[in-house]
Amino acid sequence: MFTLAEVASLSDIQPTYRILKPWWDVFMDYLAVVMLMVAIFAGTMQLTKDQVVCLPVLQSTVNSKVQPDTSGKADFTTVETTTGQEEASMRTVSFGSAPTVTPDVLLSRATSSQYQPTESGQDLKKEQKDSSGRKTNLDFQQYVFINQMCYHLALPWYSKYFPYLVLIHTIILIVSSNFWFKYPKTCSKIEHFVSILGKCFESPWTTKALSETACEDSEENKQRLTGAQSLPKYVSTSSDEGSPSASTPMITKSGFKFSADKPMIEIPSVTILDKKDGEQAKALFEKVRKFRAHVEDSDLIYKLYVGQTVIKTVKFIFILCYTANFVNTISFEHICNPKVEHLIGYTQFECTHNMAYMLKKLLISYISLICVYGFICLYTLFWLFRIPLKEYSFEKVREESSFSDIPDVKNDFAFLLHMVDQYDQLYSKRFGVFLSEVSENKLRGISLNHEWTYEKLRQHVSRNAQDKQELHLFMLSGVPDAVFDLTDLDVLKLELIPEAKITAKISQMTNLQELHLYHCPAKVEQTAFSFLRDHLRCLHVKFTDVAEIPAWVYLLKTLRELYLIGNLNSENNKMIGLESLRELRHLKILHVKSNLTKIPPNITDVAPHLTKLVIHNDGTKLVVLNSLKKMTNVAELELQNCELERIPHAIFSLSNLQELDLKSNSIRTIEEIISFQHLKRLTCLKLWHNKIVSIPSSITHIKNLESLYLSNNKLETLPAAVFSLQKLRCLDVSYNSIAVIPVEIGLLQNLQHFHITGNKVDVLPKQLFKCVKLRTLSLGQNCITSIPDKVSQLLQLTYLELKGNCLDRLPATLGQCQLLRKSGLIVEDHLFDALPSEIKEVLNQDTSIPFANGI
Repeated sequence: MFTLAEVASLSDIQPTYRILKPWWDVFMDYLAVVMLMVAIFAGTMQLTKDQVVCLPVLQSTVNSKVQPDTSGKADFTTVETTTGQEEASMRTVSFGSAPTVTPDVLLSRATSSQYQPTESGQDLKKEQKDSSGRKTNLDFQQYVFINQMCYHLALPWYSKYFPYLVLIHTIILIVSSNFWFKYPKTCSKIEHFVSILGKCFESPWTTKALSETACEDSEENKQRLTGAQSLPKYVSTSSDEGSPSASTPMITKSGFKFSADKPMIEIPSVTILDKKDGEQAKALFEKVRKFRAHVEDSDLIYKLYVGQTVIKTVKFIFILCYTANFVNTISFEHICNPKVEHLIGYTQFECTHNMAYMLKKLLISYISLICVYGFICLYTLFWLFRIPLKEYSFEKVREESSFSDIPDVKNDFAFLLHMVDQYDQLYSKRFGVFLSEVSENKLRGISLNHEWTYEKLRQHVSRNAQDKQELHLFMLSGVPDAVFDLTDLDVLKLELIPEAKITAKISQMTNLQELHLYHCPAKVEQTAFSFLRDHLRCLHVKFTDVAEIPAWVYLLKTLRELYLIGNLNSENNKMIGLESLRELRHLKILHVKSNLTKIPPNITDVAPHLTKLVIHNDGTKLVVLNSLKKMTNVAELELQNCELERIPHAIFSLSNLQELDLKSNSIRTIEEIISFQHLKRLTCLKLWHNKIVSIPSSITHIKNLESLYLSNNKLETLPAAVFSLQKLRCLDVSYNSIAVIPVEIGLLQNLQHFHITGNKVDVLPKQLFKCVKLRTLSLGQNCITSIPDKVSQLLQLTYLELKGNCLDRLPATLGQCQLLRKSGLIVEDHLFDALPSEIKEVLNQDTSIPFANGI
């Protein structure tokens, strides 16, 4: 049998999973416990008292044939049997001189008037008067034998095994009711769900924090908090042109209303979640999100619950059907024909089952319990199929709260919530808060503002290369409110902040003119957008897909510089539509770093006012360039890393072009350079990092060229035509294979910067030092063996690179280069140390005053 501990363990799951137990499951559990008690009680009674007592049926001819025993004395005994734990209660009577044993229960049928009792005279007379049975010739052992045989032959099987069947059926029903809690594929999900649900229900975010947030957002609190401030109160509204509508509901709601909690009317002070509670709430949001993704894609829990309910219903029908047939077989009297006449002397016996009455009453009770159990199973099936349990709507929660974005769920996630509703709908209402992005963003905002105070943000402000105050925020959950209190900030960089929101407080930042959005599709309020539209001058947007570019970017009418870095392939070119850029009427600089195969015509059509266009193509070949012809106002054009093999002809139509940069392409020949003679304003030509092997003599036609960059190519010689460009101020031919510097270099009287590092030059011509305006001279990594003394003629020289040559000394005349100092002299240490001490002293002098005089 089962011990109490084992029976109690069957209901151990109740405290843990009680919230997933609807009333019918709880009621069926109680019914199962009652049925289990019936089975245990019936089994105990049957083990201790269940027996049959049999007497032979005496026919009329039997009495005459009864023979006395060998002593001429007939002994007969009537026996009442009991269990082995009790002693047989016997009464001894005598017939003649032979004692006999007679059972008390059957004394009235087995005694005769001829008995001579050993009791008192009064008892004997009474006993003789009442006895009217027939005599038998069976002794005690024969009665025991026949009782045991007839127990198995005459007693129906249902009377013998009824308690055990009840026990087995009850155990099966208990297992069926709780199988979905124990099945490995479902129990882990259920445990996880119950754990999360309990934490969500008890989280401070669903009680104190939400109520306080509601009051903080109310108009009364806003006046109380901002009454002493000069900043006007902005009302966030949705704008068709500006910020996306997704941000509006979160900011414009003045209060939060949650049906499960009474709104807090009075708050002693504006409090927020402490750091520990905030971190726990954020972890709950993440757990809910992952659990939803894990559970919502299957309906195994629902199917298993339906399956076990069907099994219980079928079990109920089966039990009811066969029990109804056997209920009448439990009887007190039975006829037994053991066919052992050769041992007993009788063929038929009449038996009584002493437990029949009790078992029948227990069976009727059991049938009643089973009927109730079955009706509940039928109701459960009706509930399972009456409504779509694989869909769960938070419509009521959305109506009763400010969280209108709580999504509906499906499959096992929906079924678990339906089961929880049967326990208490308050659980699912509070759980829904953790499915809302609005709620999560509010929590993030509270935690973020708690962590990033004004003092902490001020410590992260730095000075950039342009001497502007810059703040860079990286991988935060949002934009802290204290950022907008940094009124002297010039540059704001937001990187990897997916939920960035720019509020009306940005209007305080009157110095802000540059904004960086790196993988940060920021949303803005209408008032904030109006401020950015009127004040923002430079915007950097880095994205993965063009759809991430905020729509309000294309409405910044005063924007002058726009930097777009991301995927703009041919399929998504249409995303930057003509209508998008049409409003950017003051845009002067457009920088696109992407993988274009053609220049989007919309850029050239709607932006004729562009003065600078930069396209960095990340190695994708730029094929179609005809659109460039329409950009007649472009003064600077950069086509870098576009896999160009020749100079595009479309460039020759840009009459206002002043600077052309074709860096990092695959250009081998530049014969088309003659066409640049039509570009009268071209002053800077950058053809560096290509595969150019020669410079055509037609370069002499570019009369106004001032800067020529040909570094990192495959040049071996410098043609004399290069030195006919009298306006040339900068010539860079570094990292080629040039062996000789032509003497014609002396013709470049306006040359200020000459770079020939990383070539094969071994001799410096004296004509080089006629370029007296040289300020930068890079001669490193060549084969130069000596520096002429005429280097002293370069009075404006401030930078001289000689490192990586074959020099054995430096000329002492270096001291006559008035503006040259040690910091501008790039040479090996031992060569510098070999200079005379007075020369080293001159080179080590302060450069500020002489340099200023030289300028």
